[in-house]
Amino acid sequence: MDDLQPKTQDLNFTNRIDLKPLQEHVEQIKAEIGKIIVGQNNMVELLIISILSNGHTLIEGVPGVAKTITAKLLAKTLDVGFSRIQFTPDLMPSDILGTSIFNIKTNDFEYKKGPIFSNIILIDEINRAPAKTQAALFEVMAERQITIDNNRFIMESPFLVFATQNPIEQEGTYRLPEAQLDRFLFKIDVDYPSLDEEVQILVDNHKREDKIDFNTIKAILKADDIIKYQALIKRVVVEDHLLNYIAAIVNNTRINANLYLGASPRASIAILNAAKSNAAINGRDFVTPDDIKRCAKAVLKHRLVLTPEREMEAFTVEKVIDQILETIEIPR
Repeated sequence: MDDLQPKTQDLNFTNRIDLKPLQEHVEQIKAEIGKIIVGQNNMVELLIISILSNGHTLIEGVPGVAKTITAKLLAKTLDVGFSRIQFTPDLMPSDILGTSIFNIKTNDFEYKKGPIFSNIILIDEINRAPAKTQAALFEVMAERQITIDNNRFIMESPFLVFATQNPIEQEGTYRLPEAQLDRFLFKIDVDYPSLDEEVQILVDNHKREDKIDFNTIKAILKADDIIKYQALIKRVVVEDHLLNYIAAIVNNTRINANLYLGASPRASIAILNAAKSNAAINGRDFVTPDDIKRCAKAVLKHRLVLTPEREMEAFTVEKVIDQILETIEIPR
């Protein structure tokens, strides 16, 4: 997917929005994460795009490919609150959201907030918890608020959920329903490193003596900076013919003979917002078709369901998305 990355060199234009500070901060974040993580550039960049787009992200990959540690390192580059929640089969909704406790001194109930009350939430193995615990995330992910005992609590901005899951080991897991998957802006598939990258991983690990010092990671952005950049992204220009292009891609998923379930308008909005962020971190205040193509697969892959016939033929959602992107005429 890196080959879809738009190139900004040799473009003679003047931005209407000053994106240089944003670009510099993004490069600094990548450099901080690069102190420990080798490769995984696509995952890191998509996670940054999700933050700028104010969207949650599901990270899927086999154990040991740095899903959790990359999310933790990214959180360390942000001077905001961070919580890590390990999902287990016995985890209850109150373990996440908090619970009301009776205070003998005041003779009244007091609400004790759970770990979800933070800015960056890392949920490890989200498919390990039962449905009722997963469902506890619905409101807070969609509306950035929690309603408990007739009291409404607004989450402090920024509020973002990064969740990991293992696609291989399915024993003792609970599959996420489509309604919850739709709450995630992206689904990022994390691949194995290349041979050269793995050699570098071993070299770095040997030099560090198998230790990771998170204190070496500097905080680059504060909460106010993130909120400012999220507002800046909204001003990126998108021409009408590109809006039609996004709509055509998503509409094709609903009439595609290979798919049982297509994407909703939420997917269209997700592609739009992600494409704006992708353009901005590449120094442009306008969206190109490449920005849309770059983000479309990560937005769509967890929202589409193959027909039973295609599943039996070992077809994949990724192939369908590639076919759609090849079929829809690119606007000029």
